[in-house]
Amino acid sequence: MLRPRLPSPSRAVADERFTRHGVRLLLKRDDLIHPELVGNKWRKLAPNLRAARGRAVVTFGGAYSNHLRATAAAGRLLGLPTIGVVRGQELAGRPLNPSLARCAADGMRLCFVDRATYRRKAEPDTLAGILRSVEATDAHVVPEGGSNSLAVRGCVALGEELRGRTDVVALACGTGGTLAGLAAGLSPGQRAVGIAVVGGGFLDAATEALQREAFGGRRGDWSVDDRFAFGGYARTTPGLESFAADFEDRHGLPVERLYVAKMLHGLVTLADEGAFPAGTTVTAVITGRPDQAASR
Repeated sequence: MLRPRLPSPSRAVADERFTRHGVRLLLKRDDLIHPELVGNKWRKLAPNLRAARGRAVVTFGGAYSNHLRATAAAGRLLGLPTIGVVRGQELAGRPLNPSLARCAADGMRLCFVDRATYRRKAEPDTLAGILRSVEATDAHVVPEGGSNSLAVRGCVALGEELRGRTDVVALACGTGGTLAGLAAGLSPGQRAVGIAVVGGGFLDAATEALQREAFGGRRGDWSVDDRFAFGGYARTTPGLESFAADFEDRHGLPVERLYVAKMLHGLVTLADEGAFPAGTTVTAVITGRPDQAASR
């Protein structure tokens, strides 16, 4: 069953890259919420699973999608049928990679679609065709990455857990759903910073659109910094790898490379740039673990 550890714990860490600027750093361990639905995956999936009301859940992702893995695990735990629509028809018939094999072991039915169709998956006619092809026209549909209005409202609790505890909250962003909910849950005077882990500069508009869908308009004080994608989605560099390994050595925290490391690197840079006045408490939300698959 889904028995989350809430609120997720926070701890202060002494890091001279922040303390020399008079900044206090907290780590919000959302990666400890649930052993299989880690961090924002639990916060975004839980309201969607309630809305499914026993129906099949259809969702989308790439071949190494953490979101697909979390959805498959939730289906196993709750006894819900799950269907994963996977980008890349050329993958059909090949041996499953460890991420997709885990999905299948948890009972998820996998459907591979070509990349052109996948890009159009949000279009009503294309989506209807996909649902017919998997014989799930009555299914509850969850978008790629799990970000919809239900997910956004589910992430409001993350902001509420941090009220009165911090000045700035930072997290890694891939679709904007967690940031949209987090910012709405914070108190006036607190602000959220999203560190984009994807290129393209679309996350400002995506986050605002999700807030409009969930709340009818923009909520909270938030911004997105696009400078720390390190080459784009699901990519790293030797420099980022060294940074993450050093952070692990300093603080005994396993650092997931594709989201969390980019966010932490961004925070160190922002502190050096003077983005946080002396006396500021900054909370970094740890949304994943290194043992997760390579992408959303």
